[in-house]
Amino acid sequence: MSRKASGNSGWHTETTAVHAGESVDPATRASSPNLVMSVTFAPEAVTGFSARDEQGYEGFIYSRVGSPTVAQLEAKLAALEGGEAALCFASGVAAAHALICGRLGRGDHLIVPDANYVGIAELTRDTLPRFGIEVSFVDMSRPEEVAAAIRPATRMLWLETPANPTMKLCDIAALAQLAHERGVRDVAVDSTYATPIATRPLQLAADFVVHSLTKYIGGHGDAMGGAVIGRKADIDALNLEATVHFGGVLSPFNAWLILRGAATLPIRMRAHEEAAFKVARFLEEHPAVSRVFYPGLPSHPQHALARRQMRNFSGMMTFQTRRPGPELAADMVRRLEIIHYAVSLGHHRSLVYWIGTDDIQASTYRHDATQLRRYRDYAGDGVFRLSVGIENPDDLIADLSRVL
Repeated sequence: MSRKASGNSGWHTETTAVHAGESVDPATRASSPNLVMSVTFAPEAVTGFSARDEQGYEGFIYSRVGSPTVAQLEAKLAALEGGEAALCFASGVAAAHALICGRLGRGDHLIVPDANYVGIAELTRDTLPRFGIEVSFVDMSRPEEVAAAIRPATRMLWLETPANPTMKLCDIAALAQLAHERGVRDVAVDSTYATPIATRPLQLAADFVVHSLTKYIGGHGDAMGGAVIGRKADIDALNLEATVHFGGVLSPFNAWLILRGAATLPIRMRAHEEAAFKVARFLEEHPAVSRVFYPGLPSHPQHALARRQMRNFSGMMTFQTRRPGPELAADMVRRLEIIHYAVSLGHHRSLVYWIGTDDIQASTYRHDATQLRRYRDYAGDGVFRLSVGIENPDDLIADLSRVL
């Protein structure tokens, strides 16, 4: 069950990250959050057997409906995003599926970016149409194309900014205003790359914000999770179907690990940004590198929007090289000493991975010819996605110099 954000709304972000959702345990006086692994609980009142009968009961009954440890994390996330409530799930994709399928049904229309995270791209392209949900893929950096795609049946606009792996941004406030004026009920923003330290979509008129907790908020690459944050009434309405019926709930142990990671999110994001700036400038000046996409650089096509919308430019970037990507990637596997050649992102250690355009187009972004041409014009034959960790940037630069 979701929990309203707790904590003083006047706290600074660093204090909120540490204390929101947490309190001293009244029985043991434990200062750190408890890890409650119990699946079932002895209720203080008689309730029915179905989760439908538990609506309005504020205690815990069964961990698929709600868990004390998960509830603490939900309260912390809601406070960090400035939302009223949150729901946690077993992964970022589970959170996205829960929101989309919990809010949409047969005959509804969804608009998503033409280039976004592979898991969401494949879910929306391959799975949703089987259940009668129509999907349009649009370049979210072109508001006129978004406006043209909206229909009377459009119920949700799905945004991702910065986008994975293109690093494209979209103007959340402008698109939310457009969607709501045209009668679109929900605007949802995947803000995994940005985190609440950089961007708070709910303050820009979005209705929901989604995170893969596996990434920056967890921050250590050892726990998978996802979350949806929004208005309490919407989250409560989502809870029964999205958690109890879909069943993709977060393990209390993973919630406990992510709670620990979230406490240091503000200081980690400062370290990520500081290191990323130095690495991005090094790459931009290196003769072996043809292009760098990092929102904090003036060379980014949407740098002005990034400065307006992001308070932290995060640690994510992509870059292109003059040497063929697969060849350089093979060298990275063999020769990198600090940076791991591995998927995922947002961990305390740096990660890099080659994302070839042919592979992306074949498996993920099979849209119309214009969109495919735009993607290739933007990304060339592919990009290296680099998630800059919190290591010393000089050591990261030395590691990259070894292979470049």
